[in-house]
Parts: sequence; structure tokens; C-alpha cells
Amino acid sequence: MVNDDGTTRAEPYGTAQAERPGAATGKVKGRPRGRPRSFDRETALEKALLAFWEHGYEATSVSDLTRVMDIGAPSLYAAFGDKRSLFEEVVQVYGARYGSFTDRALAEEPTARAGVERVLREAAAAYTEPGHPHGCLVVHAAANCSTPEVEQSLRDRRNADIAAFENRIRADVAAGALPPGTDAAALARHTGAMIQGMSQQARDGASREELEAVAEIAMSIWPRTGTHTG
Repeated sequence: MVNDDGTTRAEPYGTAQAERPGAATGKVKGRPRGRPRSFDRETALEKALLAFWEHGYEATSVSDLTRVMDIGAPSLYAAFGDKRSLFEEVVQVYGARYGSFTDRALAEEPTARAGVERVLREAAAAYTEPGHPHGCLVVHAAANCSTPEVEQSLRDRRNADIAAFENRIRADVAAGALPPGTDAAALARHTGAMIQGMSQQARDGASREELEAVAEIAMSIWPRTGTHTG
């Protein structure tokens, strides 16, 4: 500052500092801001998948998810949306990574019987495999679920599998690979019941060998070409 006579007058202490941008808040312009900690999205998603698989949809809270995923709630919402959106993505990943054996078996085996037999055998292995929760996420996550949209979505997935079994059985009836009197709808629903039951049995501690024995008994009721039906 300048006096009336032209000499320089010292500024009061703090005046220059107060005029600096950000001084009022203690933040000085140009100082780098702290950035949120980055995370690996795929790793976080897998951890969320395991949490939902182990505890189900309803019993897994947002705080549970942020803890196991090792991220804050704002990062979770920014990356995945809300809990329901995260779960929908988890189910997609589960279907591709752990639950695709049903589609593969029905597509690759020459008959419905061979396809279903393979599905049950592979379910016995997948549902008891170490390294992740036992059973099927699509079956278990629906337990005690009070969110209608989630419950319906999981029900639709289970019913889609039953419909796929029924379509394949009907095709075999039409082709003569199964007797004409075969009740395709009942046989498909029986297969769905076996898969869902095997899932729960696996969670209750049944071994792969025990579930394979169940699958073998389940296949014994299947009709064969030329079987007398009545």
C-alpha cells in the first residue's frame, strides 16, 4: 500500500492472505484436491455376488455390501446404482459364470433325457463346489424376499428353465424320442423341482456324491421310447 507522500506502507498482517482465492476456507487455489480411492469394479462385483449368494437378497444390507466390497456407499451408488440394480447385475454375472451349465447341456446333448441328466449331474458338482457358497443363487436369494420386483425376477428365471425343459421334451415327443403319452409339462416341472431341491440340500450339507445319487433316481422315472404308457 502507498502513503499520501508516495512512500510504501506495510500491509496489515493477514490482508494479502485474506485476498487470496480460497483463503476464507483455508483452501488455496492451485492446491491439488484429494481424489476418491479407485477400486476394481469386477473384483467389487464378485464380492457382492458372493455376499448375495451366501445371505440372500433381503438379508444383505447396503452396509454389508460396502464392507465386503471395500468401498464407500457413494462409490457403490456411482458405480452400480442402488442395491436392486447391483443385484440385477450380480444375477447376470452369476448366470454367465456359474449357472450356464443348464443352457449348454440342453443345447449340446442330442435328446432331452441326455440334456436333463447332464444338467442334474453338473448341478450336483456346481452346487457343492468349494470356493463359493453352496447351492444356487437364483434359488437361495429368493428366500424370505419381500421386494416384489426382485422376487418376480428370480421366479421368472426359474420358470424360464422349466419352460426350456418342457420345450425340449415336447420336441423329443414330436420326433419320437419320447413316447407320445409323455406329460411334458409335468416332467419339466419335476426336473425343476429336483434342481431346486438339490440346491437346498447342498446348502444343508449334502455332498456331490449324495446329490449325484439323487439325480440318478430322478432320471429313473423318465419314460423311454417304446415304454408302455397305459
